[in-house]
Amino acid sequence: MKIFNTLTRRKEEFVPLEPGKVKMYVCGPTVYNFIHIGNARPMIAFDTVRRYFEYKGYEVNYVSNFTDVDDKIIKKAIEEGVDAETISQRYIEECKKDMAAMNVKPATTHPQATQEICGMLEMIQTLIDKGHAYAAQDGTVYFRTKSFKEYGKLSHKNLDELQSGFREIKVTGEEGKEDPSDFVLWKPKKEGEPYWESPWCQGRPGWHIECSVMSRKYLGEQIDIHAGGEDLVFPHHENEIAQSEAANGKTFANYWMHNAFLNIDNRKMSKSLGNFFTVREISEKYDLQVLRFFMLSAHYRSPLNFSADLMEASKNGLDRILTAVERLCDVDGKVSGAEFTEAEQEHVAAAKELVGKFEAAMEDDFNTADAITAIFELVKLSNSTASEESTKTYVDYLKDTIEKLCDVMGIITERKAEVLDSEVEELIAARQQARKEKNFARADEIRQQLLDMGIVLEDTREGVKWKRA
Repeated sequence: MKIFNTLTRRKEEFVPLEPGKVKMYVCGPTVYNFIHIGNARPMIAFDTVRRYFEYKGYEVNYVSNFTDVDDKIIKKAIEEGVDAETISQRYIEECKKDMAAMNVKPATTHPQATQEICGMLEMIQTLIDKGHAYAAQDGTVYFRTKSFKEYGKLSHKNLDELQSGFREIKVTGEEGKEDPSDFVLWKPKKEGEPYWESPWCQGRPGWHIECSVMSRKYLGEQIDIHAGGEDLVFPHHENEIAQSEAANGKTFANYWMHNAFLNIDNRKMSKSLGNFFTVREISEKYDLQVLRFFMLSAHYRSPLNFSADLMEASKNGLDRILTAVERLCDVDGKVSGAEFTEAEQEHVAAAKELVGKFEAAMEDDFNTADAITAIFELVKLSNSTASEESTKTYVDYLKDTIEKLCDVMGIITERKAEVLDSEVEELIAARQQARKEKNFARADEIRQQLLDMGIVLEDTREGVKWKRA
């Protein structure tokens, strides 16, 4: 299995720290509003990585945090006249709902920054004791960047050139820095903000320290994989490396994985451009399985463009798979036979080759686009070879194989039951009555009316079936 490592900028063979186990940390969202579709991409991409490791038999300890103390959370709380915890807990729960709808598995642990303050104070004190951090007169604690000789190794930036670009909230006491590149570990409280006691001042942690502390607590001083969006490479992940390795004296993470940006209609997603979408907004138009399928249609390191046309294409592609599985389920109830026929043995061999193609794609830096192509080829094989004349063993093999590979992708193959509104139900019943009365002109008229409403009818031997157009 090969993983593209941002640290070395090349694909490397994956060798876990402990055989059969994977320790993986993925940076989670700051919870001040509903998550947007940009947040969804790393959630889906790295959930799929986790699922593939589990498919291959690894035991995965998967940690993904919630940043629940931040200027944006505080601003939202002030606007609503509530405390910051009310805002963060509300949107943690909403985030979990969206994750479940996208079939993103809950992390082994979902730590929250505000519950890990003691660990942050401990690590900051360790960094001060080792000469890697210092407290300014106002109580702000800074990391002494130049004390960490390998600073810049992840982003491949020269420290002397890094005098700007740090994604760090400006705080009082900036003039207390020894060097412009030093970054905040602890900051003094401001009026109306939540704060905690510390040896340096009443205040709250900087953004970067939380992930170093939570990763160490729940995964240990060394981990296999650290992942997140490419916007986190610098300064967030660069700073995590500096803090963790300076404090622990060990390599922090062996593999760094970063997904590329998501654009909207070929433009960067932005509220000011009017092309900013939350996952919840997308769920009003599409089942979020469609969003997941769309996200996996491109390699996680490739920029991905979101558009209505591409979502429709993903909806149709997903429907092909669901329809094939649905058909296999229908056929399964009408077949018997425990031994493959000679022709079926050849088809099974072809199916196994496609499973091999799927695994080869996933083991080449988790190429989900090519893996989905292999699933489509399995669907094509199923549609052309499985019938009521097949053996039950063969039909079950195809169904189980497609479902197993889809599960790695996080695709739920059981089509969700949909509740028709009363008007649609009445029209379907009226069409049935018209057919019974041999009024076929009226029946065709109703069929067209339903089609205009986005409902497609299929007359089968088992009765009328319908699906969304």
